[in-house]
Order: sequence, then structure tokens, then C-alpha cells
Amino acid sequence: MGLIDICDVSVAYGPPARPVLEAIDLRIEEGEFVCVLGQTGCGKSTLLRLVLGSEKPLRGQVRVDGRVHEQPDRTRGYVPQKYSLFPDKTVLDNITFGLEVCEFSLFGRVTPRFYRRRREFRREALDYLRRIGLQESDAAKYPDQLSGGMQQRVAIAQALITRPRILLMDEAFSALDPGTRRGMQDLIRQLWRNTGATILFVTHNTQEALSLGTRVIVLAKEDADSASRVALDMAVPAPCEEDEVPHLVRRLERVAISSSGPAGALSEKW
Repeated sequence: MGLIDICDVSVAYGPPARPVLEAIDLRIEEGEFVCVLGQTGCGKSTLLRLVLGSEKPLRGQVRVDGRVHEQPDRTRGYVPQKYSLFPDKTVLDNITFGLEVCEFSLFGRVTPRFYRRRREFRREALDYLRRIGLQESDAAKYPDQLSGGMQQRVAIAQALITRPRILLMDEAFSALDPGTRRGMQDLIRQLWRNTGATILFVTHNTQEALSLGTRVIVLAKEDADSASRVALDMAVPAPCEEDEVPHLVRRLERVAISSSGPAGALSEKW
């Protein structure tokens, strides 16, 4: 049994029923960095939502640490493609929001204990702020005062501060410029090494998947009307030598093309 067990899972949306995923069987061990590749509409984000617990399969089970979770909780952090920050809260309040909601009810927030814990949360949030490469002076800023890369760093801190065993990242870097994207790739790889979290990282970018992941999974359809299956499940060599990367990129893209037609966004460069 792995940390995450996806057992014969199928998903369809409708009516009329439109198949999205079919017979997905995956075991993900604690501490893995798994990158999920595939074209737009192949069910990558759906797979993440199943693990998060915000979506249920039509058939099969998704078990996290041996049990089915009916809803999201703090064991699984989630970073979407679009920054998930509250525009009316400061950076510091955005980072501590999850901790406060998890520990205190609405009425619990008027007790002396809440204010003691809130000070502790804020000290911890400032530590995360430094770890993600921002300054203490950024704590009082609002999201619209930050660049896209800075906002995404705050979103990652927001997810990490609850100390999730699993971090789910849904194309979290795709909207960033190339320089910022490379910096965020370095950051998340370092945070993964330091925290030991299990990461599921959805991307279109084959080179990004190879540079980040310890394992790459390709989802693909046989044709436009069918559901996606696991077309390839590949361990990434460690270390991945520079001269190996072009061969591995071609292999991943060949699998996607043979299963799904034209490669499209899968071969996006960075």
C-alpha cells in the first residue's frame, strides 16, 4: 500500500456522459515527486481533484494513507494555476488563513487563546516568507502589489504552512515568464528536499517534468471520444544527465502523439 492508491478509477462528466478517465491504477509512495503530463482535456486536473477529495470517481477508489477522504483537509495542500490569494487580505493574512480556519471556529476567534495562537501563526508565516525568497516588508502588502511570481510564492507558502504530507500543484508555473518560472522550479525542488512532502505536479511541459520529477506519468486518449488512460509511467534517472534529456523528451512526446494525435501544447518550450 502506498501513500496514495488510485484503484481502477474512472470519471465521466455529463449528462450526456463524457468519459474523462478510465481504469486508472496508480500507487504513489511517500516522498515521491510525480509529474503528470498530457494534453489539454486529458484529465490531469481531474486526477489532482480526486486526490484532493474535492471530486469523486464514477467507479473505483482513491485512498490516501489507506482510507478514502470525502473532502479536502490539511493533509493535502493545493496550489492552482491561478493564484488562490484573497485580494482583501495582506500577504501575512493570506498565509495564516488556512491555519486559523483549521484550528478555530468563528466563535473561537474571540478567545484569548486565538490571539496567542495567531501570534504564533504569524511568526511561522514570516519564517515561510523568508524561505520562499520574499522580504519581511512584503508581509503587509496586498496581492495586487506583488508580481505574478511573488503571488505564486505566497500561494505555495499558503499551502506549505499547514505541513501537508501531499502537495498538489496544477500547472502552477504556466502563467509565469521563463525567468520567473525557472526560479520557481528551483524553489519547489528545494522545498521538496527540505520538507519531504509528496508532490503531484501537473504540467504540459516535458522538460519541466524531467527537471523536477522523480517520476513522470503521461495521460493520453486513444481518440477524441475516449477517456484517458495511463500511457506511460516512467521513473526519471537520478541524476538526469543533460545529454539524456532530449532522448527522454522525445520518448514522452512520442507516447503522447501515438496515443492522442498531434502533440499540441504538450511540447511547449520554456
